[in-house]
Amino acid sequence: MKNLMNLLSPANSTTRARAFVVGAGVTGILFGVGLVLSGMTKPDKVIGFLDMFGGAWDPSLGLVMVGAIAVHAVLFRVILRRKSPLLDAKFHVPTRTDIDPRLVAGAALFGIGWGLGGVCPGPGLIGATSLASTLLLFVGGLVAGMALFQATNKA
Repeated sequence: MKNLMNLLSPANSTTRARAFVVGAGVTGILFGVGLVLSGMTKPDKVIGFLDMFGGAWDPSLGLVMVGAIAVHAVLFRVILRRKSPLLDAKFHVPTRTDIDPRLVAGAALFGIGWGLGGVCPGPGLIGATSLASTLLLFVGGLVAGMALFQATNKA
């Protein structure tokens, strides 16, 4: 462990940057595999979860969410007890706690899009690798929305 910490020291910034990229890549792959295994990349499965009153409700994604929340609730507190993350000098935890109109509007837009399309950003990116036209269109809309936000964000 001591060798790892020496390798990731600020003096070794190139090695540290590479370790960060590899760590992010491994995390992304693990997240993607989890999305595929849980069925979150299938819009029909997501819509089946959201359709509680249509007769074909599928509660399995609720179990996925409860499992993810449980793991996060425990590990978030354990990890924040460390002095710093392994691959960065400090933790980057949001400090704002207020609820403003932009937050509410963004959450509503996200929820409406998720409900109508059955896709949210992570699963949409994973699903787009299938080259399905609907998922490619979704990712195009996602990129356009982010570009529009960047162009108009004044905060």
